[in-house]
Amino acid sequence: MSEKFHPNYGGAATESLRDALQKRLRSNELTHRFQVTAQPREAPAVPGGRQVEAWFLGPRAENAELFEQLVVEALRDHAFWRRNFHPSDPPAITQSIKRDPGYLQALDTLHTEFDTLLAELKKSAPFFSMRYQGHMTWDQTIPGMAGYFAAMMYNQNNVALEASPLTTVLEVRVGQDLCRMLAFPEHEGIKPWGHLTSGGTTANIEAMWAARNLKFYPLSLQAAIHERPELAPLKDFRVTLPSGRSALLVELDTWRALNLGVDEVLGIPARIEQQYGASHGLTVARLTQLVSDYTLQDLGLVEFTRRHLNGVGSPVFLVPGSKHYSLPKAAAILGLGADHMYSIPLDVEGRMDVARLEAKLDQCLAERRPVIAVVAVLGTTEEGLVDPLAKVLALRRDKYRPADIEFCVHADAAWGGYFASLLREPPQGMRTAGPTPALSLSTYVTEQYLGLSQADTVTLDPHKTGYLPYPAGAMCYRNGAMRSLVAFEAPYINTAGGQEELTVGKYGVEGSKPGAAAAGVYLSHAVIPPDQRGYGQILGRALYNCKMFHAGLLLMNEPSDPFVVVPGPRFQLPPSLMERYGGTSQALERLRHVVRGKSSASLFSTAEGEDLELLREIGADLNIVTYAFNFKTAGGLNPDMSLVNLFNRKIYDRLGVKADGRDIYGYQLLVSTTDFIEADYGKAFFEDYQRRLLGTSTPIGPSEGKISVLRSVIMDPWIAEDLQGRPFIETIMEEMRSTVLDVLKELQESGELPS
Repeated sequence: MSEKFHPNYGGAATESLRDALQKRLRSNELTHRFQVTAQPREAPAVPGGRQVEAWFLGPRAENAELFEQLVVEALRDHAFWRRNFHPSDPPAITQSIKRDPGYLQALDTLHTEFDTLLAELKKSAPFFSMRYQGHMTWDQTIPGMAGYFAAMMYNQNNVALEASPLTTVLEVRVGQDLCRMLAFPEHEGIKPWGHLTSGGTTANIEAMWAARNLKFYPLSLQAAIHERPELAPLKDFRVTLPSGRSALLVELDTWRALNLGVDEVLGIPARIEQQYGASHGLTVARLTQLVSDYTLQDLGLVEFTRRHLNGVGSPVFLVPGSKHYSLPKAAAILGLGADHMYSIPLDVEGRMDVARLEAKLDQCLAERRPVIAVVAVLGTTEEGLVDPLAKVLALRRDKYRPADIEFCVHADAAWGGYFASLLREPPQGMRTAGPTPALSLSTYVTEQYLGLSQADTVTLDPHKTGYLPYPAGAMCYRNGAMRSLVAFEAPYINTAGGQEELTVGKYGVEGSKPGAAAAGVYLSHAVIPPDQRGYGQILGRALYNCKMFHAGLLLMNEPSDPFVVVPGPRFQLPPSLMERYGGTSQALERLRHVVRGKSSASLFSTAEGEDLELLREIGADLNIVTYAFNFKTAGGLNPDMSLVNLFNRKIYDRLGVKADGRDIYGYQLLVSTTDFIEADYGKAFFEDYQRRLLGTSTPIGPSEGKISVLRSVIMDPWIAEDLQGRPFIETIMEEMRSTVLDVLKELQESGELPS
């Protein structure tokens, strides 16, 4: 930033922020010495615990003046930058031009259309409001918006370093932040690497693409060794099988070549250069050139299959029944077909059933069907649940690798990725404490998040639980060499001059990418560290609020009410809590005392540790809750599933934002909806939830094969705090109850539901 025409108009606080950012940009953090193991940026230790309140615009735009100051400073600073770049150059838009009738007419049109747009934008979903508990989005962080706005005016394209000499550097830095948050290790020459994408869909497709290409690379190398004289020396090249046994690469049959370990395959080029580079000139670059004609990337799936996949079944991916739609989309795009993405049914908790996964893996082994990847979801889109990643990794390590069977493990943490910040301790002396509640992850969820460091690839989305502007997804590799399997380069993407590590545009699905997204994520991470000081505070509070929301639903079931509400998460206590409380009903009564008789401050005191553990261990895994209502009849609970679905769809009609011209100010509460499909979720989960809803395992009426539920995503850090004398969550529950009673009365009066 030039200072030549830069007045001091920002004030002391803004000047301090600008100076700190400039210092960081000039430091060696943003030079070519990028080490993921370097110490993270250290925000200064400060007293108090109200940092979160400074990080958002606020539900009532309480920080509007602060954000306006940052935006104005960014605009002025950008204008001075333009004026200071060759200031003797003539202006293109003169004062006389600004008096031209055409210019004035264009301004009039601009103002008219802009005012119209501003008016129409008031129909948008009010994500900022404490009454909005709907989709997977909420308010954005102030540094994220300010960084995005500032960089947006520079319009850098992170496809090439020449088109984005700064924002590409920021994207690399963001990738390091994310890999560090995931606790990816760096050892034995293996370095993690991450980059931004447009979203989780693109990242998931990239992960499946990389896993597929990795699976087939040994076959390509075998063919090249047999046919290219330059590679003849590699006929004595040995590889290590997953079991630890050694074998000649060229002597492996198709099945064993398809089951080499992830790091073993990725380490082959460097090992070849080390062993044969000096004697035969086989550098990594030369090897890549000689093998390229034999790869799936060049041959295409049909020709590659004809040449190499004889004697084995069609390759497959294994995913949970709660998978995101991007995964079957990836199978289709990659030419494998969605039918070759096997969906594993869920257990009664709504998580991938590991026993069913193991049975399917055994079936693939018996059929000699290569498994490209197994996907575990950490934060399912519909339910916010966490699949048993630790058990998936243990299966690969303890059962299949000793049998020389290997597959990639991909963690789709598009939603839940930033919850890893709850496990990342800040640098020594950087911890802060305050009066606001930040709940830790449950015992089960913690175990799965500790396994993230062993996953081969991880999708996470800064524009979801990173509270950042779209588009900002991310793809992280435990072994950064894996990115080379999905690399394409255009002639104008300059990687010369020893700046290969600053190249991001040639990897993955996308080409052009907004540098503004990288700047927004970077500045947000700089101000709100992705550890327990920063994002851990935000998400710990959201997690606490979600548990309180879940408790509020449970306590809504009063005996005198004509309805019941059944959350998706079962009220399931771990053995230690079951023993402590003596049973489910006693624990529920204690929960009633916690929710209605305790303030957040007292609950988080040392003396209330038992109650805090009860909250932590029940309910949703993260911060999404699904729930459905049923109504009572003279004979008890309604047993007709089709009427339950009708009831919940009608409730959603009142509480869901629609593009029907309805006045947005008329909504008292906003939620979202989804369907549990029996064919996708499996019988165990579907029938258990249906039984809990109906009070019977034998429903009457036509079977729709689905359960319509409501869904609330709790990202707001404030709804469970005492605001003006009581938590706002009580208002939310009152609005929910009122709406349910109104809908039930309306449907019964119309005859659509029995009285």
